[in-house]
Amino acid sequence: MVRAYTRKEYIRKIPGSRIVQFDMGNLSAEFPLSLSLAVKEPAQIKHNALEAARIASNRYMQRKAGRMGYHLKLRVYPHHIVRENPMATGAGADRVQDGMRKAFGKPVSSVAMVKPNQKVLTIHSNKKNFKDVKEALRRAAMKLPVPCRILIDKGEELVK
Repeated sequence: MVRAYTRKEYIRKIPGSRIVQFDMGNLSAEFPLSLSLAVKEPAQIKHNALEAARIASNRYMQRKAGRMGYHLKLRVYPHHIVRENPMATGAGADRVQDGMRKAFGKPVSSVAMVKPNQKVLTIHSNKKNFKDVKEALRRAAMKLPVPCRILIDKGEELVK
């Protein structure tokens, strides 16, 4: 992995993060069951992908368990700013461009840097919603650019 580029006070024109909220559903209830989506290998997950995963799983859980039947938590934040050195195209571009000379690049996006087995998304719910929680996490995993697996954090004895 590359060294994190996160010092926002020195970076101008950082594109804003698309993530709207990190906690959804019923935030005050205690649920007996807890499942998480963990990544299998190190990766950089863009804020767009995190938001897409959040929306997919949240919409599914809202439909299946109702607004108060679950608590969904996004557990990573896109701190790392990604840079791009845009190349000019067209006639005469070679005279305008410097190629790889002074190729530091402009900020284009932000990503969350995740390590293997790091949990990205967690859903707390009741035993009756176990299959729905698994399906919601599976749908969220489809939106992420890295292979994932579903872990049971709490309440393993309930689902045996």
